[in-house]
Amino acid sequence: MKKILVIGAGGQIGTELVLELRKRHGVHQVIAADVKDECVDALKAGPYVKMDVLDRASVQLFVKEERPDDVYLLAALLSATAEKHPDFAWKLNMEGLFTILDLAKEGYIKKIFWPSSIAVFGPTTPRKNTPQYTIMEPTTVYGISKLAGERWCEYYFNKFGVDVRSIRYPGLVSYTSLPGGGTTDYAVDIFYHAKKSGEYTSFLTKDSALPMMYMEDAIRATIELMDAPKEQVKIRSSYNLAGISFTPEDLALSIQNNIKTFKINYQPDFRQEIADSWPDSIDDNAAKQDWGWKEKYDLKLMVETMLKNVDPSKLN
Repeated sequence: MKKILVIGAGGQIGTELVLELRKRHGVHQVIAADVKDECVDALKAGPYVKMDVLDRASVQLFVKEERPDDVYLLAALLSATAEKHPDFAWKLNMEGLFTILDLAKEGYIKKIFWPSSIAVFGPTTPRKNTPQYTIMEPTTVYGISKLAGERWCEYYFNKFGVDVRSIRYPGLVSYTSLPGGGTTDYAVDIFYHAKKSGEYTSFLTKDSALPMMYMEDAIRATIELMDAPKEQVKIRSSYNLAGISFTPEDLALSIQNNIKTFKINYQPDFRQEIADSWPDSIDDNAAKQDWGWKEKYDLKLMVETMLKNVDPSKLN
């Protein structure tokens, strides 16, 4: 049976990815790994290991002993948090990738998933229907590290045959875990406040359109890409992926269709400059053509699902 290791399993993507992989492959075939001492509650049914991805020797030893077929490397410092700690963000986002790429090069891992982001784009990138191949001049340390990572993934595939696969995630919306320090996090936070107090203050302006995606679609896309036959994966840097594009005002109006008294205010902060450098919408035709990607969630369905499931008591 296939053995899978998910590094960074306690984060927003990792938690839901582990749960879905365990449904498909068995609880004990998917090892969750994170830097935290204890596993998040949602993942306690299966194996968990404390792992610091920056401890290269420890990671190497574990992988060589366990021999996972697939490794999902999700450990990273996200955009807004990375701007506060640029040196550490670069170190975390890059050194872990080299460790896993080298282990695959040496034959200890069969297949790698490494997430990129729309942060690889910048203010000189076409903002509407951003193409797969385009100008990429990121202005954040997160975007710089992701762009560098894309190039290294492609290099290891071309030079050493490492089967590494990647998606440029848009903003992700989920109720399973709280926001983790990203510029698109308002689109998660807003639901908790809508249910708790009926009011939310956005750190982006009302007309800041950004590409977004409901987490279930993102998890499905990730697994579909990893399950695709090798010959269908024609892009080894990272695939554009699209879901829904909306503004804070669009999202607030959709919430108001369900909670009539909901109010939104706007107090843009440093994250506005980051959002302004990112695309409004994404062209993901390459993913559709190569491995059959198709989103399921539109804005209405996403809002209804979030409002139904978000637990406002989780807010501090």
